[in-house]
Amino acid sequence: MRVSAARSVTASAPGRVNLIGEHTDYNGGFVLPFALPQRTTVTLTPADRWSVTSHETVTAGALEPTGTWADYVLGVAWALNEAGHEIGPFAAEVSSDVPLGSGLSSSAALECATLTAAIELAGLGIPLGARPALAQRAENAFVGVPCGIMDQSASILAQPGHALLLDCASLETEHIPFGGTVLVIDTKAPHRLVDGEYAARRSACEAAASALGVPSLRQAAGLSELDGVLLRRARHVTTENDRVLAVAELLRAGQVREIGPLMTDSHMSLRYDFEVTVPELDIAVTAALEGGAYGARMTGGGFGGCVIALVEPRDVANVAESVENAFARAGFTAPVSFVATPSGGAALV
Repeated sequence: MRVSAARSVTASAPGRVNLIGEHTDYNGGFVLPFALPQRTTVTLTPADRWSVTSHETVTAGALEPTGTWADYVLGVAWALNEAGHEIGPFAAEVSSDVPLGSGLSSSAALECATLTAAIELAGLGIPLGARPALAQRAENAFVGVPCGIMDQSASILAQPGHALLLDCASLETEHIPFGGTVLVIDTKAPHRLVDGEYAARRSACEAAASALGVPSLRQAAGLSELDGVLLRRARHVTTENDRVLAVAELLRAGQVREIGPLMTDSHMSLRYDFEVTVPELDIAVTAALEGGAYGARMTGGGFGGCVIALVEPRDVANVAESVENAFARAGFTAPVSFVATPSGGAALV
């Protein structure tokens, strides 16, 4: 349905942290993210040509990639049109307090806020469960980042006070109550996924699955036929899936503290088997544990970004200070920390 009413629609969508389950989504595995209170807000107004405004204005005469941040907005319109949902040009006004470049899915927040507003603006009856795949297609096919569906699912489907257990093969979801205190530590190490490293990890996983004769590493029954890099990449994915399910079971039983060691094990696997950490992430994890955290791990795609630490409320300041002191000794840029509260998904404003 083409936009015809001269009206504006505003929607917002959150960033996310992933409690556990890294690089498993594009392997048909399990993930357990929750939405952040920080959100991106997008206002769409029908217009004669496409434009996106935040710190700058990007205009486009057609729905073609511009090579700028605006592609996350334009890509959503492209994905809707490709799916047969006709939507005409709009002007988009964007504001956000989701930290950029930190592995907290600022891109998914932008996509999902745009998608929510566009669906309302054009009067499209797209069910909630079908929306994450549209936002993912925008990022995969239009922006060119081969991400899985976790980020968009968390940004759209998350519920306050809950973590989202997502089976990325069946797309079945379960909202699991989560009352733990999570300290997010932004290491300020630049987080970049379009430089080839993310794609290289995905390709290695696909090669490992092919060598094992299975559609994806989700179906891997054993890894004895692998060695070297492919063995390490596959071992991370298979053990990470096990850790996600173990964490979910502990949370169902109300055993929040007990998930800490599994979080730390996840980080070690990402460090040594998947090789996506950097010194800032590793030092932050070590310092958080030394400061009293029950567990800590990098969150997001890696190569920079954030660490999350499971802490007691009384220990938040101690853990943050421990990381700050470790960074100062290492000569790193000072980190920024905040407590993350599981929040709700995309909504109209």
